[in-house]
Amino acid sequence: MSNIPETGRTRRVTIRLVVLQILVLSLLATLGGRLWYLQIRNAKEYTAKATGNHIREVVEPAVRGEILDASGRILAGNETRLVVSVSRTSLLQQKDGGKGVLGRLAEVLGMPAKDVQEKVRLCDAKTQQPCWNGSPYQPIPVTKEATTQQAMQIMERREDFPGVTAQPTAVRRYTGAEGANMAQVLGYLSPVTDEEVSKTASKSGLDRYLPADQIGRAGLESVYDRDLRGTAGITKLAVDNLGRVIGTAGSVAPQTGDNLVTSIDARVQKVVEDNLAQAMTDARNTFDKVTNRNYEADSGAAVVMDVHTGRIVAMASAPTYDPNLWVGGISGKDYQSLTSKDSNFPLLNRAIQGQSAPGSTFKVVSTTAAVQAGYSLDGTYACPKSLTIGGREFKNFESENFGSISLEKALEVSCDTVFYGLAYDQWMKDGGIKPKNPGDWFFKTAHEFGLGAKTGIDLPAEVPGRVPDRQWKQSFYDNNKDAWCAQAQKGGNSFSDQIARENCVDGYQMRAGDAVNFAIGQGDTLVTPVQMARIYSALANGGTFYRPTIAKAVISPSGDLVREIAPHEDAKFPGDQKLLSYIDQATAGVITSGTAAWKFAGAGWPQNKIELHAKTGTAEVEGKQTTSWLTTYSKDYAVVMTISQGGTGSGGSGDAVRRIYQALYGVDDKGNIDNSKALLPAPQSQLPKFNPDGTAIIKPASYDAGAVPPAQAAQAVQLAPLAPAQAGAVAAAQVDYDPAVAFLDPTPPAGSPASYTAVDAALEPNRPGRGRA
Repeated sequence: MSNIPETGRTRRVTIRLVVLQILVLSLLATLGGRLWYLQIRNAKEYTAKATGNHIREVVEPAVRGEILDASGRILAGNETRLVVSVSRTSLLQQKDGGKGVLGRLAEVLGMPAKDVQEKVRLCDAKTQQPCWNGSPYQPIPVTKEATTQQAMQIMERREDFPGVTAQPTAVRRYTGAEGANMAQVLGYLSPVTDEEVSKTASKSGLDRYLPADQIGRAGLESVYDRDLRGTAGITKLAVDNLGRVIGTAGSVAPQTGDNLVTSIDARVQKVVEDNLAQAMTDARNTFDKVTNRNYEADSGAAVVMDVHTGRIVAMASAPTYDPNLWVGGISGKDYQSLTSKDSNFPLLNRAIQGQSAPGSTFKVVSTTAAVQAGYSLDGTYACPKSLTIGGREFKNFESENFGSISLEKALEVSCDTVFYGLAYDQWMKDGGIKPKNPGDWFFKTAHEFGLGAKTGIDLPAEVPGRVPDRQWKQSFYDNNKDAWCAQAQKGGNSFSDQIARENCVDGYQMRAGDAVNFAIGQGDTLVTPVQMARIYSALANGGTFYRPTIAKAVISPSGDLVREIAPHEDAKFPGDQKLLSYIDQATAGVITSGTAAWKFAGAGWPQNKIELHAKTGTAEVEGKQTTSWLTTYSKDYAVVMTISQGGTGSGGSGDAVRRIYQALYGVDDKGNIDNSKALLPAPQSQLPKFNPDGTAIIKPASYDAGAVPPAQAAQAVQLAPLAPAQAGAVAAAQVDYDPAVAFLDPTPPAGSPASYTAVDAALEPNRPGRGRA
């Protein structure tokens, strides 16, 4: 009898067939469900995506808004140029990869073939400038200086130049209004990268970057990019499956960016830049008796601030450069020059990124600290030629001995030993090497003056400086102990070797030398020029620390107010009005009979008519020549200048600062005042007036700032008229300015460590030393 069923199948075969049938049915059910999901439930979404595959976007760049000075002069504008661009997509479709096209293009443009090839290659980690860091699908500009004849040759021989276009385009132009440079303040533009385009693809409006966009990479161009950039126009073209255009699916017209009115006065800016440059030139022709060579004067900065608002009237940094180098793509030679050590890094804005010891200009902080600690304004303090502290001799400038003097006189003649004595006495009261609940009045007061933190100025990459308090000392020790100990084991005898041996053992301790050096703005103390301008502005205005700002208002292309950027009060002077008046009187004495007298009262300054106040500083830096500091103020302005390796405070910067005040108030070399020649006898508070077409109404300058180089002369720049955005008047609204977190560090609580940021080229390596007037 057989075990095979009548069907001819075994039981095992039947089970396998059932399982197979179940699997087939499951697959069919899954496929059916998926088809239902795609074709019914999400039909609209996928229909839209399919339609999108047949839509191509053509981007028309928006005209960028202008940056104006306080009177409406154009600092950064636009002009129409013939731009020759190349499509990489078209080049790659050529058999030779486009080499022939680029060679012929270079010949027509009169450029080296290598330069053209470098401009169209893509930037990456291994490819240095010049290269294209924008989207590879966007036409790449080869030159923005093409002539009409060159453009005609290209367009008439299209078969020889596939993918090459030549058309009028609005490009950025930094005008050099009134001869002012302002490179570090204005910044520059560069194309968006493909990565930036991809990251913002799902966004809309100003939050979305398009391949044709140029965005601010530095300075005001960066901070106010959203206001200035405008909205690009987009035309959507319907194409078939072969890529042929079959119609238009809609378009949005480009919208011109808004204009930015700044507090900068181009005429004052020119004067400040010229006088900073002249002071550096004079220093290089001055012999330094300490190093037995002329001063190097390798860099410098100057700031003019409105003391009543914190607005910046002028800001200069040296060395500098022509910001138009970036327009149309920077050449390899120029990029190398801007970033090389030989050029001393002109891209740095040393007014906000240059950190150095402040020297004796810091003594207004130390005076305030001493009074807060309980020392009397009415007392007298010993000013010997030197003090021995911790086995080291701390000398007064040129070993001068003034006997017992007041704090006022100590500020006037810049007596170091008075402040050494105060700081040492307070250090001992705090417990010395073994502190017990130290008051740390000098460090606490420095923080209250805003030091060790960013001011919040509306420029990128500001550095905070440094207050080397106990917390910083401990943190610095933890990070450097191993390196110090390794250097100490080598047994060298240089100054740095001695410091390394000391720090290896107890570098975390606040030694007496640290305390006394801090009191005169030396040691590891670092400040920036804008921080000092803010401090001396507060002394001038009655004790209010304003947040430094450059932008005053955003204006629509038609001249209507979009928003006003109001002054912002950050803090108050930590002392009382009696102390403020005391410091005010002492700093006036610096002008009449103190360390700056020979450059002001002795040079004919009319102090009885226009009262100035000052504090000189000569900061010592290990391995370098002294840094010149001069911090001053009037009832209207604070003017601060510093020159690295530039000599003494008054000797290096005195003449330049006086000439700036002469230009502001119309004072000649004999002390006569001519109001008709005054550039800005009072800060300009009103916004400029605008014509119906959006152009500013500018009053003619009343001051001859001297000959202006043709390349920088504002009048030589002819800006082509550009159509304003199609927008109605924007309602005016005054708002307080609240900088982004990137521009402002919260003021640390008293006693907290100051943050430490090292900008290699701008950071001066300070060591414990003495300050000089």
